[in-house]
Amino acid sequence: MDTTDKEKLEQLSHQPVGKLLWRYSLPAVVGMLVMSLYNIVDRIFIGQGVGAEAIAGLAITFPVMNLSAALGVLIGAGGSARISILLGAKDYNGAQRVLGNALVLLAVIVLCYLSFFAIFIDDILMAFGASRVTLPYARDFMLYILPGMFMTNFAFTFNNFMRVSGYPVKAMVTMFIGAGVNVLLAPLFIFVLGWGIKGAAIATDLSMTVSAIFVMRHFFSRGSTLRFAASGWMYRPDFKVILSIISIGAAPSLVNAAACFINVIINKSLYTYGGDIAVGAAGIFSTYTSVMTMVVVGMCQGMQPIIGYNYGAGLTSRLKRTYWLAVGAATVVVTIGQIGGLAFPWYIARAFTTDAELIDQTVRCLRISMIAFTVVGFQVISTTLFQSLGKAGASIFLSLARQVIFLIPLLLLLPGRYGLDGVWMSFPISDSLATMVTAVMIFFQMRSINTMQANQARHRNLCPDSLEA
Repeated sequence: MDTTDKEKLEQLSHQPVGKLLWRYSLPAVVGMLVMSLYNIVDRIFIGQGVGAEAIAGLAITFPVMNLSAALGVLIGAGGSARISILLGAKDYNGAQRVLGNALVLLAVIVLCYLSFFAIFIDDILMAFGASRVTLPYARDFMLYILPGMFMTNFAFTFNNFMRVSGYPVKAMVTMFIGAGVNVLLAPLFIFVLGWGIKGAAIATDLSMTVSAIFVMRHFFSRGSTLRFAASGWMYRPDFKVILSIISIGAAPSLVNAAACFINVIINKSLYTYGGDIAVGAAGIFSTYTSVMTMVVVGMCQGMQPIIGYNYGAGLTSRLKRTYWLAVGAATVVVTIGQIGGLAFPWYIARAFTTDAELIDQTVRCLRISMIAFTVVGFQVISTTLFQSLGKAGASIFLSLARQVIFLIPLLLLLPGRYGLDGVWMSFPISDSLATMVTAVMIFFQMRSINTMQANQARHRNLCPDSLEA
């Protein structure tokens, strides 16, 4: 690593926190929004060009896509958090070893799950709630999207590594390139060539391949902070390194995995109480809320290297300020999204479909499901705080609190009494309960950080020559 790279990383320990959070979060937020365009573009074009049944069929594939994302996030989030902490501690060889082990681990995991999906695709989709009407659409999409999942995981994972190693703008640009290709190809394949739902999948495959090529090329460049070396030492599996990646990445990975199984429960409840139309409405709701959650996730990605680096360097006051600034910004974003969902649900639904019944059901869904959406930003940012500090247990628990501990029982209990509205009601109640638990855990974590800060101040007083960087 040359002097310029070290100076770029050391800015994380002395530049104003607000400026750093803006500089790191903005490219990550824009990148995540660009990535969300993949889903939004596909679903709008499919809804307008194929029909309401296709939207419902696409919604059936969400659990499969979430499971794929969960396995990728296991390596991407865990590896990037670990790299941030190691770079903060000036352990550059350790960060390099994490990069190499992550490459090998991701390749093995992706090949295994793609093989499983390819063999059992029909059984998986039926288990996830596909009906006789929606199965053909779901199968068409999945058969063509599967090859691109390999590139998708590599693009997302190593884009995270690029960002935390000091290249946030470059990471954003690589995602822009792929999204631009998708926006151009999706309407061409769906409308002009008449390929329907499989056209959306093929467009996504090609665009993610382009993104992956640009991302991976960065790590072969001699000028990058971290890069793939010709020697084999960094790729040799190291149990301690792999365990450190998985333990930290387990929390966000479990969020996606939980979302997979929750989608199964949701789809089955929706089909029981509202049929394919209700499944389609949930798909539109998921797509709309994903825009706000993607922005919050981008903020999480932006704050992660700042918190990880400063935690590794022992700069606790900068850590706390970064966290609270991120919480405030995330809350503003989700509140704006909540206002949009509650005030303009018809316009949101109409963007995806012309089917009157689907529009009506989507309006009902948005008005009930988003009542407590304003608390989601605090909950997600707080989960990432524990992840960035390397506290895997706390991060995993908070991830499961919202998605599993509260939501699943509510999904099993409320629909029996309130019908379809019970499904929609489960979301705001779960969000509220999880936020209460999160607030308690943050209180104790902040008290621990304050104690650490007081100890550092006491040490400086006893040893005046030791200065905090």
